[in-house]
Amino acid sequence: MKITKVSAIVLKLSAISTASDGTQDDLVIIVETDEGITGYGEVDTAPFVGKAVLEAYMSHGHCYGLNEVVVGMDPFDYEQIWNEMFSKTYYYGRGGPVLHVMSGIDMALWDIMGKATGKPVHKLLGGSYVDKARAYASALMPETPDEVKRMVDSYVGLGYTAVKLGWGPLGFNAKSDVELIKAAKKAAGDNVEIMIDIGKRYQLKEAMYVAKAMEQIGAYWLEEPLPAEDFAGYKTLAASTTMRIATGEEESGRRAFRRLIDETNVDVIQPDMARCGGLTEAKKIATLAQDANKLCIPHAFKTGILVAASIHLIAAIPNAPFLEFSVTESPIRKGILMEPFVLRDGYVDVPQKPGLGIELNMEVINKYRV
Repeated sequence: MKITKVSAIVLKLSAISTASDGTQDDLVIIVETDEGITGYGEVDTAPFVGKAVLEAYMSHGHCYGLNEVVVGMDPFDYEQIWNEMFSKTYYYGRGGPVLHVMSGIDMALWDIMGKATGKPVHKLLGGSYVDKARAYASALMPETPDEVKRMVDSYVGLGYTAVKLGWGPLGFNAKSDVELIKAAKKAAGDNVEIMIDIGKRYQLKEAMYVAKAMEQIGAYWLEEPLPAEDFAGYKTLAASTTMRIATGEEESGRRAFRRLIDETNVDVIQPDMARCGGLTEAKKIATLAQDANKLCIPHAFKTGILVAASIHLIAAIPNAPFLEFSVTESPIRKGILMEPFVLRDGYVDVPQKPGLGIELNMEVINKYRV
């Protein structure tokens, strides 16, 4: 089997805002083969930047566009393909948009391998720890405690047993943030977990203050309270609190995650398979986390393509108790799959069809294609 074509399709709503909502646009990767098997992937980056990474011409031996690297190779040589993509983009890659686009290509390769063998991706990754994943509703934090209560009530009413609220007004006033968090946990009750994502807006002392408050409130984790580069701050914060500290969505590649795990001692590692290097790299990152006795819970705030990859990783590893499940109203997110994932009693079933177990809705793709 040989790869014959790699396409990068940019999707975009007619109007987008500055809200931290990655479902307003998208970069979909489609990999085709000479045996008629097609694989799907997704990239979480600036879409036109990612498209350029794929389509750029070869400038010299370490400055290839990824399309020129991948076409003609066997999808089952996924490790070799990953290493070739990394080495042949070395001058302008090693992280950032190049690793992001590599992630989408790698995701599509696993989809192809599963379809070719008749196996779901988690079987190829080596595990069936679960047949369903506990989903947490992932949404932007509202502005007021009353709005928070209504939002949490609505998601609990839909059957979610965990809710994450992030960004929005959070990170500008620690005391106000604590009031919003209190409102969320009060609405959730004892049997529903609350996670909070600050969006990298605190300095250390603010993060320590909120973490201590969250211990008393009974929240589950505090996500990205500090800038991603503040490893010293994360280490101090993690040592100062019993609150779980979560981070990692900004990182790409196992080397970055090894450093994150070794130098920060945070509790929850969050690789995003549309950024971190794809399923190939995410499985290695999960093993690093497991070896360090950390949770590995994928970040996933795009569409059902990324949700599918995340569920398969969760099924294949022993240290992932939750699935992030974006609940934005974006028609791209809601409509991109022919059969969207469905929440049942707080869980989403692990796909058992070959590959990622998804098919794209081409009407939606064509409607929002740029």
